[in-house]
Amino acid sequence: MSNIIGITMGDPCGVGPEISVRALLDMSGEDRDRTRIYGNLPTLEAARDALGLDIDLTPYVVDLPIEGAPLAWGQLSPVAGDAAFRFIEKAVRDAEAKTIGCIVTAPINKEALNLAGHHYDGHTGMLRSLTGSKAAYMLLASEKLKVIHVSTHVSLKEAIQRATTERVLATIRAGDAHLKRIGYAAPRIAIAGINPHCGENGLFGTEDDDQIAPAVAAARAEGIDAHGPISADTVFHRAYTGAFDLIVAQYHDQGHIPIKLVAFDTAVNVSVDLPIDRTSVDHGTAFDIAGKGIANHGNMLEAIAYARKLVTGRAAHAEQG
Repeated sequence: MSNIIGITMGDPCGVGPEISVRALLDMSGEDRDRTRIYGNLPTLEAARDALGLDIDLTPYVVDLPIEGAPLAWGQLSPVAGDAAFRFIEKAVRDAEAKTIGCIVTAPINKEALNLAGHHYDGHTGMLRSLTGSKAAYMLLASEKLKVIHVSTHVSLKEAIQRATTERVLATIRAGDAHLKRIGYAAPRIAIAGINPHCGENGLFGTEDDDQIAPAVAAARAEGIDAHGPISADTVFHRAYTGAFDLIVAQYHDQGHIPIKLVAFDTAVNVSVDLPIDRTSVDHGTAFDIAGKGIANHGNMLEAIAYARKLVTGRAAHAEQG
C-alpha cells in the first residue's frame, strides 16, 4: 500500500496551483518525497513565480499537458475545465492501482467543467462515476464538528425524497465505519431531524417518524451508538460542545451552514465509501485573487494532514486484519 499523497491541482485558472505549491514548500523533506501534484508543470511554475518562491517542482509533479499553458489567471475556461477533469482522472487511476494512497483535491470550477463536456455536480459525483461506485457520501470534518450528508447537490424537495430509511441507515453506517478507521473506538453519532422539531409528533410533517427514526433504530440494533432524530436547531451545538462525534445531516445546507460557521477556513471535505480515499479543501477557485500570490493555503494543509491520517489508518487496519 502506497503512502504517497496525490494532490490534484484543480482548475488551472484558480488558486489551486498556488495553494498546492505553498503546501509542498511547507512540508518536511520526508513528506515532500511522499507527495505528488497531478497538474501541469508550466502552470505550477507560474504559480511558484507569482508566490516568489524558489523550488524545483519537477520531481514532485505528474505533468499533464494543457494547450496554451499557463492559461490566464482568473478566467472561466473550458480548456481549464477539461484539464481539471484529466488531473483527477489520472489520480483516480493511480489510486486504484495503489500508486498513491490518497487523493487531495484542490478546487475545481463546476461551470468550467460542464463547459468542457464533463457533466458532474462536483468532485463527489465525478469520483463516484470514475470509480463505478454506487454511493459516496460527503463528510465535512473539523476539529470540533464533523458532519456527513444523506444528500448534497440536489433541490430541497428532492433531498426530502432522498431521505429514505435505507439511505439514512447507509449514511449512518458509512459515518460509523469512517470514524472507527481514524481512531474512534465507538463513535457517538447524532442524526438530525429533517423537519422543525423533528415534526413535533406529526404536526410539522411525518418524515422524521416514518423515515428517519426507523433508520436510527436499525443502526442501534447493529450496535452503532446512534441517537435521534434530534432537532437540527440544537443538535449541532450539542455536537460542537462534545456530546457527539458525528452528525448525520439530511441535506446540503443543513450540514454545510453550521460547519462553515465554526470552521470556514479549516474544514476538510472527505469522500466516504469510495474504493479510494479522497480529501479536499472546502473552498472554491477564488478567481478574483488567482495569480496574485495571496491565497491562503491553510485549508490545503488541513486536507493533506487528514489524508495522511487516512493512509495511516488504512495501514493499521490492514495489519490488524
